[in-house]
Amino acid sequence: MTRPISRRAALAGLGLAAASAGCLGRTENIAGRDPRSQLTLEINTTPADGDPNGIRIARQLEEHLTAVGIDVRLNTVGQTDLWRKVLVNQNFDLYVGQFVETEPFDSDALYGLTHSQFVAEPGWQNPFGITEMAVDDLLERQRRTAGNDRSDAVDALQETVCDLQPFSVVAFPDALTAVQGARFEGWTQDRQPVSVTGLLGLDAVPDADSAGDGGSGGGDTTADDDNATSSATAGGADGEGGATLRLVTTDDRITENWNPIAAEYRKYGTFTGLLYDPLVRTDGESTVPWLAADWERPGANTVDVALRDARWHDGEPVTASDVAFTYRFLRDTSLGGVETAVPTPRFRGRSSLVEDERVLDDATVRLTVPDVNETVAARALRVPILPEHVWSERTDPATIGGFEFDFETTQAVVTNNPEPVGSGPLRFVEATAGESVVFERNPDHFLVRPAPDADSETSGGTTDPRAGIPPRYHGKPAFDRLRIEVLPSDISAVESVAEGLADATVSNLGPQSVPRIGRSDDARLVSGRSAAFYHVGYNVRRSPLSNPRFRAVIARLIDKSAVVDEAFEGYAQAAASPLAASPDAVPDSLAWTDGTDPVHPFFDDEGSLDVEAARAALRDIGYRFDSEGRLLSRAQ
Repeated sequence: MTRPISRRAALAGLGLAAASAGCLGRTENIAGRDPRSQLTLEINTTPADGDPNGIRIARQLEEHLTAVGIDVRLNTVGQTDLWRKVLVNQNFDLYVGQFVETEPFDSDALYGLTHSQFVAEPGWQNPFGITEMAVDDLLERQRRTAGNDRSDAVDALQETVCDLQPFSVVAFPDALTAVQGARFEGWTQDRQPVSVTGLLGLDAVPDADSAGDGGSGGGDTTADDDNATSSATAGGADGEGGATLRLVTTDDRITENWNPIAAEYRKYGTFTGLLYDPLVRTDGESTVPWLAADWERPGANTVDVALRDARWHDGEPVTASDVAFTYRFLRDTSLGGVETAVPTPRFRGRSSLVEDERVLDDATVRLTVPDVNETVAARALRVPILPEHVWSERTDPATIGGFEFDFETTQAVVTNNPEPVGSGPLRFVEATAGESVVFERNPDHFLVRPAPDADSETSGGTTDPRAGIPPRYHGKPAFDRLRIEVLPSDISAVESVAEGLADATVSNLGPQSVPRIGRSDDARLVSGRSAAFYHVGYNVRRSPLSNPRFRAVIARLIDKSAVVDEAFEGYAQAAASPLAASPDAVPDSLAWTDGTDPVHPFFDDEGSLDVEAARAALRDIGYRFDSEGRLLSRAQ
């Protein structure tokens, strides 16, 4: 009888494996295997210095696939190359990665992720290639209905997706951040600490030693907003004339690329989210107006959006034409310049809701949106608004090394977007590729603009330019500059915070770095649950991964509880549903209640992988093994 593999044994070598996994691709072969007959699968993920958690999940899956007789190639590549391979080139078998939304998200996020209309598009639009009518029908139903009817549709959608397994949810990690609270306070425990709203919610510590940076700049102010704005513009080089928020990260992509619509360069989009304003933002469970002063639905299929007074970072006014352009551009970045439309590889699940757009006046645009519920309609307004005078020059066809397009792309998709021009509360200053990037407070942003004096004859009224925005964001950000420095590891990032050289870490810390935070009197751990779930993604376009019964067997080879306990050291929560960051949205049938996956339970034999049970499941769906226990490929 085949010996079972214990959970701890399967994970025991992870530290060594993670440490030895470099940025170059790595292929593993075992002598004597016959690639002409044995089933071979490749797992793609990032190395330990890019994401220590992903490699641990991949290593466990590699161990278990190998144990049941599958030839496994574990390929580690940099984060950009991973997403380019998976999201753009669609050239993969399996991958291990994180979803891109960190805050709990509505079920409509699954529309872009799994709807068959996006199967041929690159990006986060259906990267798995699933085409299932039952999923499409439920996705459409959850858009059209509300109340209990929508809840029923969302429950059925989750159950169907979990049954089909185009991807296997593994765990929702805790967002672990090391912070230095001497200069800024308000690091939140209830959501992703380093997010757009998290950073805008910070306050400068009164009378804090700013290490030569000068005044605080910002804060929740009223009459002092003008002073805060002037403080933001004082001083020149980094560290002169204003408080600088200093962050450290192990991800160098933000020092080289500021393209908000690129798929492979963005992990969460925090900093491009501070450069580019959307029409609305989510704040906890609320949707608040942002670049939009207000919006209404004059008809079942239309949304009228009124804009705030805003300017682009180059001084040009933000107009309704920019908004209309953005939605046209997200549908086709060539604007009709090539035979087949080239949609943006990001935000299509939201922007595809807008079927047409019409400028009513300089500050009002009418968007044609199908008859969907209010939650979905608001989600359509959460895309970065782009300046037409910049991006309309990027519609020409383009090519770039590393892409394997069998269709045309455009300059807009492949540009690094040097010297980005947005309308957000931060604007770009300078960067050294692979080392650091500096942003500064935008003194013209509506967040820092004071309300007109009610007694002033020239005020034209008393409308607050920040009307509808929660007061904690008024006068923000609470820093004049944001400097992000790239360091080689989580450990060095934590040490930088502990030594007072940085205010917080950006990268999601691995659990090994947590004890070092506790050794410092000046650093503390901020932990919030992230919605960016780790998952194993399957290329459903390829056999045998096109078979949902085969994917179900692979899903049962993932010991999620062991991953949480051993790889994440408890700083995560195992789950079956991609909506598990919002437990109230998950039906009882998918709830993780007893340490066991409710749909595809691990092949467990008292804490070990039950190899014979896994092989029996493969035999049940028509697979055979040779005399050496190797799983043989099936003629398709």
